Amino acid sequence: MAETDLAIYAERDLRAEAEELIRTYRWQIRRYAERVRGFYDSFRPLPMRRPVPPIVREMSLAARRFGVGPMAAVAGAIAERVGRDLLRLVPEVIVENGGDIFLKTRAPCVLAVYAGKRSPLKGRLRFRLPKGAWGVCTSSGTVGHSVSFGKADAVVAVARSAALADAAATAIGNVVKSPDDVARVLDAEKRRKRLDGLVIVIGRAVGLWGRIELVD
Repeated sequence: MAETDLAIYAERDLRAEAEELIRTYRWQIRRYAERVRGFYDSFRPLPMRRPVPPIVREMSLAARRFGVGPMAAVAGAIAERVGRDLLRLVPEVIVENGGDIFLKTRAPCVLAVYAGKRSPLKGRLRFRLPKGAWGVCTSSGTVGHSVSFGKADAVVAVARSAALADAAATAIGNVVKSPDDVARVLDAEKRRKRLDGLVIVIGRAVGLWGRIELVD
């Protein structure tokens, strides 16, 4: 929780409003964490301790669904909370928080999957999402500094909730350790129906499922 670095795309400059919102949500999470031992460090879901700020509730419920710690959902939760508050001022917005995105658009949106500088698929993998509000979050075992117990170059989870997508990307990334895992993991998520879409990249292996469409 030492830093929050958002990229915000909207029809006008919203930096002042966004900075105030970030301070508010970070303060809520920090005050809650001061009362709950292990909140920042747990790799497993934790019981909620009242009173629970809404953003912490979202993080905790998302973490519970995917069996990870609540901080696995923090970036997505902050992106969505800030984004939905900014939608009171603008009709569309994209908020990116360290690779985790909340977006609300009035037309379909195309996103690129980043799987690392050395990926054989660098710059070649893009998908289209229908118009509307989405959480699109990414985890990687080979790119960046986030903790992952897997070896996927990119796991991109798509859901109506950015907190849920964030927790999902972390949990699924933890279990993808070889190209042989891709089909099994995709099949499992299809059956569970927790997400709206999923992309997995490991080496040259790619798996894709859900309400997303590959584009050239």
